[in-house]
Order: sequence, then structure tokens, then C-alpha cells
Amino acid sequence: MPKIRIEKPTEQRLKELNVEKWSPWECEPSVFDWEYDCDESAYVLEGKVKVKTSDGETEIKKGDLVHFPKGLKCTWNVIKTIKKVYIFK
Repeated sequence: MPKIRIEKPTEQRLKELNVEKWSPWECEPSVFDWEYDCDESAYVLEGKVKVKTSDGETEIKKGDLVHFPKGLKCTWNVIKTIKKVYIFK
């Protein structure tokens, strides 16, 4: 099964990706199931979530650049209101 990838990007990396042009998304603390029907890259501006997959649990927080692969089934546990920007590929 494809896995979540996290990196700590530099400012240069964020510029190369044109993160400032990605779509914004925000969610208050909650728990919900999600399935990715395409690849998503996201940069977390604020907050903290734990994403549980069949492989285990991944903590995602401010400053993380995250890649969610197509076909990933997971449960999001938003611990602290999350604000992110994202792009589908």
C-alpha cells in the first residue's frame, strides 16, 4: 500500500512548488474517514493531525510538506485546528 511521505521543506523548495498558489483548506478538531482518489501534496500552515492508515499512525503538523498517494484510505484525527494549502496531481 502506498505510504504518506513527509518532508521539512526549505523556503526555496516551497517557492519551486509554487505553494503560494495552492488552494487553502481548514478544519476544526474532528475525526473522519477519507480516501484519496488522486495524489495530493499539502503544506501545513497551522495545527496538528494524526492520520491513521493500515500501516499505522502518522503525525502531521505545522511546517510539514505532505504527500498523500492515490488510493490511500485513512482516518483523520484533527487534534488542533489545521490550516493547509494543497494541490491535486
